[in-house]
Amino acid sequence: MPTYQLKVNGESKTVDVASDTPVLWVLRDHLNLVGTKYGCGIGQCGACTIHVDGNPLRSCSTKLEQVEGKAITTIEGLSKDGGHPVQEAWKEVDVPQCGYCQAGQIMTASAFLENNSNPTEEEIKNAMHGNICRCASYTRIRKAVAIAAEKMS
Repeated sequence: MPTYQLKVNGESKTVDVASDTPVLWVLRDHLNLVGTKYGCGIGQCGACTIHVDGNPLRSCSTKLEQVEGKAITTIEGLSKDGGHPVQEAWKEVDVPQCGYCQAGQIMTASAFLENNSNPTEEEIKNAMHGNICRCASYTRIRKAVAIAAEKMS
């Protein structure tokens, strides 16, 4: 089995896994970073969203060999204390119901806001469109993204 050197949440990690192992399972099963969730397994729901070199990526459908040498950020690495503006806005608006999709929602929103600090309501809706919330908290999610944009600007 090959050995991979990864940079996860700013730390170097070494894993011995098959090259076609999805990043999601490397994070959860080998690095004990369980904040990234398994949802659909085909990259459609967004629960498994992480950042790779600052861009949102579905970790359930991305193979380990595709991210070697790139900076990976999980929900655990977004901020040490939950103080990222998106996380703060999530708490302020009380977004989560069941909470299952929230890590993926937050990771998508934070990557979006890094590239668009003053989004319109329509831009927020489009950016978050690919993340499914089983509880249908979409109105609160969009509100929290707007509040986070204000906090970040």
